Amino acid sequence: MGDSFTEGLGDRDLRLPNNVRGWADRVAEELARHDPATRYANLAIRGRRLDPIIQEQLEPALAMEPNLVSFYAGGNDLLMTRLDLPRLLDRFESAVARISATGARVLLFTGYNVPLSPLLEPLTFRNAIYNRRIRHVAEEYGAELVDYWCFEKFQDRRMWSNDRLHMATLGHVYMAKKVLEVLGAPHSIPSPHLPPLAARTAREIVNDDVTWLRRDFTPWLGRRFRGASSGDGFSARWPELLPVVLPELLGANRAARREEQLA
Repeated sequence: MGDSFTEGLGDRDLRLPNNVRGWADRVAEELARHDPATRYANLAIRGRRLDPIIQEQLEPALAMEPNLVSFYAGGNDLLMTRLDLPRLLDRFESAVARISATGARVLLFTGYNVPLSPLLEPLTFRNAIYNRRIRHVAEEYGAELVDYWCFEKFQDRRMWSNDRLHMATLGHVYMAKKVLEVLGAPHSIPSPHLPPLAARTAREIVNDDVTWLRRDFTPWLGRRFRGASSGDGFSARWPELLPVVLPELLGANRAARREEQLA
């Protein structure tokens, strides 16, 4: 359950619904390789805030009678200009209580302080409050916690998509690895190898910031003013509990193959 984080935005794969794969798919794939009876659903939709996630995804998720539920929500709310943060966190806890009451194993995440821009530095304070409450909720309801905020590898910009908000494929792979470790599940995912980056000049940094503002931040801000969402027109990628689709059975990733041809 959740938003773009769980849908898989940033991990492009044209073979799969919504043209993305993501950490959740990768976790399900590893679980299925060790237990072919594994069934998986992914109800997350990009751009969703907490209340729509609860309204649209909670009952369908519980109706599947799952034994493991991942729940990440609230990140899009933290980006809003006006926010009743205590109410948001109370709603979050109520949803976790509902899931936990079914006996399902619950998986929660803290949020990462994505280095978007100095313009959005106030988000750091909100995120700290959010994370403190998430940790409390995880302890209160016996949920598993992926403490994303503590993962130092995400300080490397190669873990992030160009939009600076969503993990790149490397980030999703590493997140899948960390989730499986929290679950105590066997897996074959290695840590990403990240050689040292060359230092950037001040001009390169400024040019990158200007490009990001024009390409990513301005359209995002425009959607906010219009009351639109990046998830408008999208539906859940895997809306039913079904056997896991293993990528090795789908053939080559067309996006990767095209990139190889252009190289």
